[in-house]
Amino acid sequence: MDIQQPLQLLGGLTPQQFMKRHWQKKPLLVRQAIPSFKPLLERPALFDLAAREEVESRLLSQGSKGWQFRRGPFERRALPALKTPDWTLLVQGVDLHDERVHRLMQQFRFVPDARLDDVMISYASDGGGVGPHFDSYDVFLLQAHGQRRWRIGRQKDLSLVEGLPLKILANFQPEEEYVLEPGDMLYLPPRWAHDGVAVGECMTYSIGFRQPARGELARELLQRLAEDAEDAAGTAVYRDPGQPAVESPGGIPPGMMDFARDALQAVLNDPVELQCLLGEYLSEPKANVWFEAESKGTGRLVTGAVALDRRTRMMFDEQHIFINGESYRGSGRDAQLMRRLADERRLAAGELARASQGARQLMTDWRDAGWLHDKQ
Repeated sequence: MDIQQPLQLLGGLTPQQFMKRHWQKKPLLVRQAIPSFKPLLERPALFDLAAREEVESRLLSQGSKGWQFRRGPFERRALPALKTPDWTLLVQGVDLHDERVHRLMQQFRFVPDARLDDVMISYASDGGGVGPHFDSYDVFLLQAHGQRRWRIGRQKDLSLVEGLPLKILANFQPEEEYVLEPGDMLYLPPRWAHDGVAVGECMTYSIGFRQPARGELARELLQRLAEDAEDAAGTAVYRDPGQPAVESPGGIPPGMMDFARDALQAVLNDPVELQCLLGEYLSEPKANVWFEAESKGTGRLVTGAVALDRRTRMMFDEQHIFINGESYRGSGRDAQLMRRLADERRLAAGELARASQGARQLMTDWRDAGWLHDKQ
């Protein structure tokens, strides 16, 4: 992507300008970010997705009994009537299930893939919404159908209404208000409070981003480190030939504490190991993702153009290639091709012809696993 090219998607800003001026700093409203935009999934198709076990969906409504919240899957008859006001269906990760939505998400790859998460589609009847709230991550809110009225503000009081199944701000103080039409888009940084209410039937596409907390990331990396700890720390055993007799046997010997500290430090001090663990974590598909093996191509070496499956997550650092939770050392021409595949999500036949036999065999294995596909 040319990050110096002005984009209508960003209101005439270049990606570089947007990231410098707005990303994690302040909102941006873009009228007709995608002119004449129409829903990529019609309402029946969205409802069909919400009925599937492997698709995360939620139903929110507000009525005489207050806020009601349920998790899917939902059969069509379990959803309220279309004319019933004040309800919302949220369908998560639609980009994993529909190629058109996946292509839409690719327009936002001026942000690293390590941060890009998914596309959620919100269907709402008249008056539907999820209440005033704030998110801990960045989000682009693209209006796909109908109208939605957004009120936003820099909220200092983050206290929540008690006793609700949702995190709704108790004292929401909006500063600005917009009505979005199909094709309009609103970007909000983390922790900007917002409240979107459907004006008639509407659909909104939310392009969301990963923002792991430090504790979450540390826990994940430590869990992964534990699996390889014995190899990284070595097999040396604790020895104490100088240990004197003790009058207080309950005390832990200082030498054993030093031994434990050195063992842990040996694991943490391996920069290559940490790089691999981070890349494997960031490229790990979500728990509800699985791939269909390519039975037709088993064993046949890839020779033509290839493209990554829309569910595949592929990244790289200076020394490694990461794909769907696995890591490979890479250097030279093969590494350059793999990085291009990660960036462009496809390779032409002429580019693939420059790959070594080993690299082509590796991509053959990925194809047979359903991670990438032959393209004519």
